[in-house]
Order: sequence, then C-alpha cells, then structure tokens
Amino acid sequence: MFKFFAAALAVLPLALAAPTDSAPAPPGFNITGLGLNGSGCPSGSSYYALNNDNTAVTVTFSQYFAEAGPSVPISSNRRNCQLTFNVHIPPGFTFGVATIDYRGYYQLDDKVTADQQAIYYFQGVLTQATAHSTLTGPVDGDDYTYRDAFDLYSTNLAPCGKDTVLNIQSDVRVSNSKNTQGSGYIATDSVDTALSTTFNFQWLTCQK
Repeated sequence: MFKFFAAALAVLPLALAAPTDSAPAPPGFNITGLGLNGSGCPSGSSYYALNNDNTAVTVTFSQYFAEAGPSVPISSNRRNCQLTFNVHIPPGFTFGVATIDYRGYYQLDDKVTADQQAIYYFQGVLTQATAHSTLTGPVDGDDYTYRDAFDLYSTNLAPCGKDTVLNIQSDVRVSNSKNTQGSGYIATDSVDTALSTTFNFQWLTCQK
C-alpha cells in the first residue's frame, strides 16, 4: 500500500527575479560537481547522469538500503544521503524540481513500514520542498516505482541566471514498531542492482 505526501514552502525572497513562462532547457546548463555524504552513499557507491536535454538528473545508489527485524540492530533501520550539486545556470533562466521518481525493491511483513524522503533546496534560498512516501506491509518482495510531483509555482526555484548549489537530503527507513517480530527491507533493485532517484527539472525564463 502506498501513501503519498508532498509539501513545498512557497515564499521566494524578494531579491530574486520573478520567473515567467515555462521554457525549454537552455544551452549551457551544466552540473559541474557532485558531493555525496551519508551512510547510504559511501564513497564510490553512487553516481549521477544528466539526460540529453538537461531536463532530468538520475542518481543511482548501490549501497542505499534500510532494514528492521528482531535481530537487526537499530542502526540499520535508517540510511541517509546528502547530495550537493554545483550547477551552472545560463543568464535569464531559472529552474525547479518538478517531480521526483523513485525506483527500487522492498519486502515488508505485516504492519512493517518503509519510508523514503527527499528534501531539496538551493543555497541562499530559504524555502525548501519535501517529497515523502510510505509503503506498508505485508509485501512478499516486489519492485516499486512512484512519483512525487510539485506545483512549480509553489515550490522553490534556483536564483535566476546565477550559478548555484542544489542540496538534496534524502533518507530511507524501515520500522517494525507495530509488529516487533516482523521484518522489513527497502533496498537496491535485485535485478538492476540500483535504487534510482530521478529529479525532473522544469525550466523558466526570468523577467528583470
């Protein structure tokens, strides 16, 4: 059973130029660097790929999993990863994260739950957007894929025409608090060996 929650804080600082209509991805956009830190993304275990038209970036993890059960230590109930993208934005444009797609594998006993959350914000911008999904057992092992969507004009946007840093804080966790003898697992896909998260961008032009 899937439960979806998406929330975005909406007030942009007045110093930012206002976005206007949606626009195709501009030439010159580039992710110039990626930093990873957390128990779910140790060094060498994750990578990203930007698609050809600069409208989405997919981050793939090979060691991002959480589990719970009678013999599982509490420290394994949660894994996290903070991603830091250095982004070059051409003059006259801004962008936000319009949707977040998750793909992976999970197994949950009765009443055991698994949660996945991502919070993103741009450096120097006070607002943030949150995507959160909960899966509830019993599920006897299955792949999953789902999407959280944001209202673009109600979420936070990159500063117009300025290089910036996109910060993404994500975590996965499993809880058996409602069935202490039950077990659960959310992890990399058993076939693809990858838990992928795709951040789909929406581009806007800026008015001065």
